[in-house]
Amino acid sequence: MATFLAFLHHVAAFGLVAALTAELVLLRGEIAPQMRRLAVFDAAVGICAGLLVVVGLLRVFYFEKGAAYYFHNAAFIGKMALFVAMAALSIYPTLKILSWRKGARADERELRLVRRLVHTELVGIFFILLCAAMMARGVGFYG
Repeated sequence: MATFLAFLHHVAAFGLVAALTAELVLLRGEIAPQMRRLAVFDAAVGICAGLLVVVGLLRVFYFEKGAAYYFHNAAFIGKMALFVAMAALSIYPTLKILSWRKGARADERELRLVRRLVHTELVGIFFILLCAAMMARGVGFYG
């Protein structure tokens, strides 16, 4: 079961990166004809992120080294803080995409901000991966 959850965790992470990348590509052109696809990819971002949280918590508390191990690692705490920050950053783009889908017109300023936030989410994932690699190597333990 631990192996399957590790696999599922990685699939969700790759799915999240793919969906965010697709969003970023769709946000570069004329978005009106792409609204349906944009909404689908935004939903995929939410599903993948939710799956990452659920599977990650199962791994931490039940299937890996245990919560005490992870919560005494600064890299793990950094990884979680970054994930929460990325989740918070994703709220505005999701709300805008939903409003555009319902017929609201996207002005250039809003579109630029949404593009910047999605790009920032992708950069954040880069640092999450750095924290994950540090965790895997035992970097960041204290206490």
